[in-house]
Amino acid sequence: MEVSKELILNALWETLYMVSVSLFFGGIIGIFLGVLLVVTRKGHILENRLIYSSVNPIVNIFRSIPFIILLVAIIPFTRLIVGTSIGTTAAIVPLVLHIGPYFSRLVENSLLEVDEGIIEAAKAMGATPLQIIYRFLMPEAFSSLILSLTTVTIGLIGATAMAGAIGGGGLGDVAITYGYQRFSSITILVTVVILVILVQAIQEIGNRLERKARRI
Repeated sequence: MEVSKELILNALWETLYMVSVSLFFGGIIGIFLGVLLVVTRKGHILENRLIYSSVNPIVNIFRSIPFIILLVAIIPFTRLIVGTSIGTTAAIVPLVLHIGPYFSRLVENSLLEVDEGIIEAAKAMGATPLQIIYRFLMPEAFSSLILSLTTVTIGLIGATAMAGAIGGGGLGDVAITYGYQRFSSITILVTVVILVILVQAIQEIGNRLERKARRI
């Protein structure tokens, strides 16, 4: 059985919808947690052992849970937030909780790569901690953050495909429902090709933006 062009396009739209919305909210959470993990660690500008020792294990816990398990484990929470546990909108909740902590570690690594001399120079000029973060740390790590965001976006695409396995919609849902369950190899092939093209396009865009950022 072959699926229609409209069904594939609708599934692609659902995938892009899940990725974009999850990336927006997960990105906000990831940047916030990543910055917090850096500035509150020992010897940094806002050293705070209590905050760091609280946030660090929470991030580790969420990162250690496989997405497919997280998807099922937080069904009550998902229902509380969006009123249902099935569909593309419902899939966004676990996607955000999955990608936010993961992105925070990438943000943390990018910020830790910034030369300590830049931070010391900022302090010498009388910059406040907030100014150091937004005028020195973030701009210096910008190109690295672009690659981190690219990695996260590609990871989200894979996660949306898994979400489709339990009714999350998108290309993963089409591959399972119309491909695997109805023994349609062509359907599986089409969805895989679209996902590969999507990933390649995002990686290429990310690489170009990163190279452009390095030249600024």
